[in-house]
Amino acid sequence: MRFDFGATRDAVVAQHRLVDEMVDPLDPAAFALPTRLGAWTVAQLVAHLTLSMSGMARYLTAEPASAPTMDVHSWADGCVPAAAAVDERATAMADDAGPAELRGGMRTARLDAETALADVPPEFIVEARFGAMRLTDYLATRCVEATVHTLDLAAALGVEPALDRQAAGTCVRLLTGVLAGRAPGRSVEVRVPPYAAVQCVEGPRHTRGTPPNVVEADPVAWMELATGRLAWTEAVRTGRIRPSGERADLSSLLPVLA
Repeated sequence: MRFDFGATRDAVVAQHRLVDEMVDPLDPAAFALPTRLGAWTVAQLVAHLTLSMSGMARYLTAEPASAPTMDVHSWADGCVPAAAAVDERATAMADDAGPAELRGGMRTARLDAETALADVPPEFIVEARFGAMRLTDYLATRCVEATVHTLDLAAALGVEPALDRQAAGTCVRLLTGVLAGRAPGRSVEVRVPPYAAVQCVEGPRHTRGTPPNVVEADPVAWMELATGRLAWTEAVRTGRIRPSGERADLSSLLPVLA
């Protein structure tokens, strides 16, 4: 997978601003609302997003690594083992800060991340938490983090999600790319218009005409399906994904990120 540096940088900045604008007007009661992320409340979700933004500022102002040791595929593989530590940090921050502090903390972290990003060269190698990554790969993972958690926040608040088009597209491309990397092949085509179309799964290779096995989804449905927010059976039942063909059941391969 390759991502354009300028577009991915701008997407991260735009999505961070959108989620900050969602959080800023929340009244104190909203921070106690439950989310679809286990026992997390909105307060813990906001704390997690703030920690992600502050980590970005910290990594981009540190010394660069000499060479990358991981890419977006290995980043996705590392998310599950890190879940317990992520939960501990977000819970501790939410326990120590009230709503006003959480709102202010996100604003400060967002602005610090923007400042750091404005000065970093495209060839920078980020010494991130999971390992060293090329800057554009790292920013693509930040698009996933910000975009998917914006969906979580909107679901908790009962509002429409505010998504930057480029950030959503980067998120979709990364998640479809990880799926194709884990299940290489050409027997199934996954389509998420207008952002991505990949072939995956071992089996008869498709070369011409309409593929015999297709899975099509809108961007939000795919992001929720690929990250475990939406179950395969529910997505099919409600028509949020449209599989066709005897090999089009991808339930055993999902989620690709959790």
